Amino acid sequence: MSKLEGELGILARRRIEAEIIKPIYEILKREQGKDFAAAVIGEAVGNAAIQAGKHFAALEETADLKSFVELQVLWEKDDALKVEIIASDAEHYDYDVKRCRYAEMYNEMGLGEIGHLLSCNRDELFIVGYNPDIELTRTQTIMGGDHRCDFRYRAKPHE
Repeated sequence: MSKLEGELGILARRRIEAEIIKPIYEILKREQGKDFAAAVIGEAVGNAAIQAGKHFAALEETADLKSFVELQVLWEKDDALKVEIIASDAEHYDYDVKRCRYAEMYNEMGLGEIGHLLSCNRDELFIVGYNPDIELTRTQTIMGGDHRCDFRYRAKPHE
């Protein structure tokens, strides 16, 4: 049995979280303003992303780029992403997302203005928790209005 078998997909997790966060965000926005509300949500979600990375790393014998790639099934579950893999080896994992149901879901829920906080910004912080020797570079996101998300993961060279 796979260690990921029975794991709830990330899209389903994000929907549940967004349903809880939305009323909190609306109250914060009403009481303290949009910038404050976004900062609070961003900080809380960012901290949760680092902790999630640490949790998933603890499940692995070795939390490296190869084991990270094996986790991607959770982000793609439920047809959440249409992905085109460009390169995948021990030092690189490069792919483009051509369709993002996360962005679609947040927009449908009326949370498009903070969708980047609820999902996109998590990616870089998750990998910090998972393995700080892996770095993510991304210059485009569908959530930000681009036609694709360009994920470029690199294992930092060991000195």
